[in-house]
Amino acid sequence: MNLARLLKERADAGRPVRVGLIGAGKFGSMFLSQVRTTPGLHLLGIADLSAPRARAALERTGWDADAAIAASFDEARRTGRTMLTEDAEALITADGLDVVIEATGSPAAGAAHALKAIEHGRHIVMVTVEADALVGPLLAARARQAGIVYSMAYGDQPALVCEMVDWARCCGFSVVAAGKGTKYLPAYHASTPDTVWDHYGLTPEQAAEGGMNPQMFNSFLDGTKSAIEMAAIANAAGLRAPSDGLVFPPCGVDDLAAILRPRAAGGLMEQAGIVETISSLERDGRPVYRDLRWGVYVVFEADPGPSGDYARRCFKEYGVVTDSTGRYTALYRPNHLIGLELGVSVASAALRGEPTGTTDAFNGDVVAVTKRGLKAGEVLDGEGGFTVWGKLLPAATSLARGALPIGLAHHMTLKRDIPAGEVVGWADVDAGDSPIIRLRREMERAFAGTSLAAE
Repeated sequence: MNLARLLKERADAGRPVRVGLIGAGKFGSMFLSQVRTTPGLHLLGIADLSAPRARAALERTGWDADAAIAASFDEARRTGRTMLTEDAEALITADGLDVVIEATGSPAAGAAHALKAIEHGRHIVMVTVEADALVGPLLAARARQAGIVYSMAYGDQPALVCEMVDWARCCGFSVVAAGKGTKYLPAYHASTPDTVWDHYGLTPEQAAEGGMNPQMFNSFLDGTKSAIEMAAIANAAGLRAPSDGLVFPPCGVDDLAAILRPRAAGGLMEQAGIVETISSLERDGRPVYRDLRWGVYVVFEADPGPSGDYARRCFKEYGVVTDSTGRYTALYRPNHLIGLELGVSVASAALRGEPTGTTDAFNGDVVAVTKRGLKAGEVLDGEGGFTVWGKLLPAATSLARGALPIGLAHHMTLKRDIPAGEVVGWADVDAGDSPIIRLRREMERAFAGTSLAAE
């Protein structure tokens, strides 16, 4: 609260928060549509691998590109215009920049840009949740040491879930489960970019006309994106990852408290304090009644002892939907607005010095699992591809098994045959060496054994 007022004060004082956007894709474009109408924010620059694509994103989101684009960062700073560049480092180091939005979608690029932002004292809003799931604990720790904010992106599910978890704890409730909804069936784990549009009811031609990337959309469908987002939530909110991957139970909003309570209390969760993604489809493909496909939730409970009797009575008095015991209930949000809400993170970082969710520990990890039997010599193609999907595991389990993170399962050659449905290990691939691999290994050494730091 009060962020809009603080932004207006900056606008009235002629000292807007200066923002740099790296990546002019869908998420970045959604932010572009709103930053123009948010007093107190100045988009100093956009960095994208293609400057013409960045210009097209401005035009697509309602900007007069000819009037808005500056010839230099100095001109942009003086006039309130926006500089376009294909050099992300030039944007990060530009004089006067306050906040970097990292929205490339690439784990390696996201981590590199975050490190550069830390070096130059820029707050970071990490839209690229793939980078956060891969090396977020280390990036967040380095940012804290440098006295800057490393933040999840408000509007995306992880930040919204972390906000709801924080709300529940501030109210004195215990968090039982938290997560989001999605469209899921077990067969989707084998989906590839060649089959993805059938599941969305689109033809390849329709998808191409809409500029939709089949591998990116397939990562949403095959379970990988859900695993990455749940890992980010577990690591930021002090929650546990399921012992053998997400269950994706079919569940509507009226059944959250009953289904997502612990097994000992009659639900499906193996224990309390866990992340989970619920499905908008029954296992036979029928739609779930009052599904939460686009939304987020938190299940919480009143104190189970006598001190919680009054809270449970209040639940009943105020029409709160609970499970049959009256002990468990849920709060949910039916949708999320993604990049349209991103200004909340920017303002919070710049004006309050607070993140909208940040990584605290290494509770969950997302590992590569084969979609089909793979042969030695085949090359992995990463999230949403033809070869592997991402499965959420407890970080301790992942490290003990020597599992290969899904965020690194790109362009690596297999050294042995691996059956379908098996976790790929570091020992199974010719990993080579790169800055992101070294960063990941450093993160593993630094955070192995840490858990539930936010509890």
